[in-house]
Amino acid sequence: MQDRPVRVLFVCMGNICRSPTAEGVFRALVRAANRDGDFEIDSAGTHAYHVGEPPDERSQAVALERGIDLSHQRARRVHPADFDDFDYVLAMDRENLRLMRDQCPAVREDRLRLLLEFGPESGRLDVPDPYYGGPTGFDDVFDLVENACAGLLAEIDSGRE
Repeated sequence: MQDRPVRVLFVCMGNICRSPTAEGVFRALVRAANRDGDFEIDSAGTHAYHVGEPPDERSQAVALERGIDLSHQRARRVHPADFDDFDYVLAMDRENLRLMRDQCPAVREDRLRLLLEFGPESGRLDVPDPYYGGPTGFDDVFDLVENACAGLLAEIDSGRE
């Protein structure tokens, strides 16, 4: 076991739909495993469109239907220090991963990954942005994120033994 918490940052564009959902889902998985002290979990956006705002109401509704409260979260933008501070910086899609690679110091690029790399059975690389889609898009995002977050926790655990 490490002597410090594993720090995980989930990143999408505006930090109001996908990454807050991932943060909430991963927190719930960690809490269910009684492992809160083992992790520090946050989310951010590559753009500053919604800084200070809570997650999208549709994201909150879908999460709440599944027992996860996102209402306390507030959007923020990725900071340069995040690349040093977090062990995992997980993008929701390839475009946001590309934007982060443009900002990330080369010595920290190994921390950048796509969240869905941890849920390969989905057959996808990108968590779709549900913002302009229909109401089922938020359910689909939750399902993808939930599966990948379980895979992430399993991978972190296998590397800590």
